[in-house]
Amino acid sequence: MPQPPTTPTDPHSHTGHDHASHGHAPGGSPGGHGHSHGHGPAAPVSKHLRKVIAAVLIPFAAAVFVGMAVLWPGGAPAHERTGVGFDRQTQQGTVVALAKVDCKSVNASQVPPTGDTSTPEGREAQAAQTGECKKATVEVASGPDKGRAFFEIVQPGAPRQLEKGQEVVVAYAPDAPRDLQYSVVDVNRKLPLALLAGIFALAVVVVGRMRGVFALVALVVSFAILTLFILPAILQGSNPLLVAVIGASAIMLIALYMCHGLTARTSVAVLGTLVSLLLIGLLGSLFIDWAFLSGNTDDNTGLIHGLYPHIDMSGLLLAGVIIGSLGVLDDVTVTQTSAVWELHQADPAMGPRGLYRAAIRIGRDHIASVVNTLVLAYAGAALPLLLLFSIANSSMGSVANSELVAEEIVRTLVGSIGLVASVPVTTALAALVVSADRTGPSAAATVPQPARGGRGRRRKR
Repeated sequence: MPQPPTTPTDPHSHTGHDHASHGHAPGGSPGGHGHSHGHGPAAPVSKHLRKVIAAVLIPFAAAVFVGMAVLWPGGAPAHERTGVGFDRQTQQGTVVALAKVDCKSVNASQVPPTGDTSTPEGREAQAAQTGECKKATVEVASGPDKGRAFFEIVQPGAPRQLEKGQEVVVAYAPDAPRDLQYSVVDVNRKLPLALLAGIFALAVVVVGRMRGVFALVALVVSFAILTLFILPAILQGSNPLLVAVIGASAIMLIALYMCHGLTARTSVAVLGTLVSLLLIGLLGSLFIDWAFLSGNTDDNTGLIHGLYPHIDMSGLLLAGVIIGSLGVLDDVTVTQTSAVWELHQADPAMGPRGLYRAAIRIGRDHIASVVNTLVLAYAGAALPLLLLFSIANSSMGSVANSELVAEEIVRTLVGSIGLVASVPVTTALAALVVSADRTGPSAAATVPQPARGGRGRRRKR
């Protein structure tokens, strides 16, 4: 009989059919990246389990997108600009000429009336009086006054120095005298930032290939939800916590399914992420209230509160905790579900307890690195503040008790607790789902995979 020997000599002929029957691409290499991460042989599950997972996630997804539709703001509310901080009119400009002038001749700075130069301000004022300043001619490059020129004096010790041909950002104050309506507030960094973003996108696509492309699309969608829904909805007066939960859930659903496929594996990661986000929300709400954190701790939050007094600043703080934790949570939950699926593929006979024990060992290593990463990320963001406390010789207790630092401590610890909890929760869910499916219809299709070397018994199939 010529027919039976074709099975051991062509192992892909049987598995390709099995994959096609479950909606996966046939003919792919089992060792390929796309196959092992999102479409591995162990990924398909029975119809019963798919129905159970869908019964949980479909109502949740429907509630999320209905909530977005109900709370959709339709844009940020209009307000009269104050001209303070970021709330001012800006245009683009170009430095067209630069000349050296004596600081004293342009009255760049005044020495204190007492002549006291023992303070840093006094010493800087004296240096400005005797130093050489720069007189920059800046031309407005955008807006209704395009082509209009004004002068900017740059002191020798100023942190921002100007150069001829440099593109700058200029602020416009319509109520000021004509000669003082424009001033340079920053340099234009669009080109280096755009170049860096291009290098990042290229690296993601080169290494991740199609998954990298999907990851970039998911990133764009995440920013779109943040800028078109979350921020305007909060400004319109919606509850910041509710908006953050709905927006973060929408980002989670779109990003995970877009990057990892519409599979049971991804659905388990979504469930683990959802449980962890709920825990972070509950703990954050409890400790923000208990620690009397107002969320109004610097000039920017003070300006927001002044412009929109109806915004709950403590709720805004909690919303930031939830959104900030989401990105790391996705990484942890996807890694744990992938670990459980791969362990099950390597040993289909392993039960849920064995799968959990093996995968949780991987999770413990992940916890150690991720928590340290989160703490260092927040510490790096608050480094100038920590330096100020160090200069003042403040004790660790007084530093931690200040609201500025207490906010970061609560943010870090609540997020870390959610990350730690996501590992056992997601691992347990994945182990239960995979193990419950061992006797399902798809198990028969995956049995030949680890036993390709055995020829005698497989010929009859």
